Amino acid sequence: MRGPRLEFAVGAFLLLALASLLVLAIASTNNKWGFGGDSYPLTARFSTIGQLRVAAPVKIGGVVVGQVSEIGLDPQKFDSIVTLAIDSRYKDLPADTSAGIFTSGLLGESYIGLVPGGDVETLKAGDEIALTQSAVDLMQLVGKYMFAGGGEKTAPAAASTSATPTEEIP
Repeated sequence: MRGPRLEFAVGAFLLLALASLLVLAIASTNNKWGFGGDSYPLTARFSTIGQLRVAAPVKIGGVVVGQVSEIGLDPQKFDSIVTLAIDSRYKDLPADTSAGIFTSGLLGESYIGLVPGGDVETLKAGDEIALTQSAVDLMQLVGKYMFAGGGEKTAPAAASTSATPTEEIP
């Protein structure tokens, strides 16, 4: 027959495993319970979005204030239109706020960085952020540097010699 200690140990182990799974589930959703808190949409137009994906974070000064909710293509101008879902706690963003696409670290995830301006007018739901900076393509920059040759090559400076003969030393 099994003793009560063994049954208690198995029960404690199962409770610990379930608690670990709960902590992992909460951590993987950034402490959001999936009920879709209050947010409002803003749009931004970029010529290049690089590796930006839906659900990428939107940050101001490193603090997450929203996420990318949709990425589309403008059929007339062929620009990428990115829709941002900004948390309603940050509803007073100035109208001259700028947006850029940045990368966390050298090969990290892409995110949208917002830089608030100083305008007294604020962005309303559905407004477009006018000032944007597209993603920098690291591979394209490396390719330009490697294959551009670094500009025009110059000959090394020759030793200074004069065209006129100098005095001979006997």
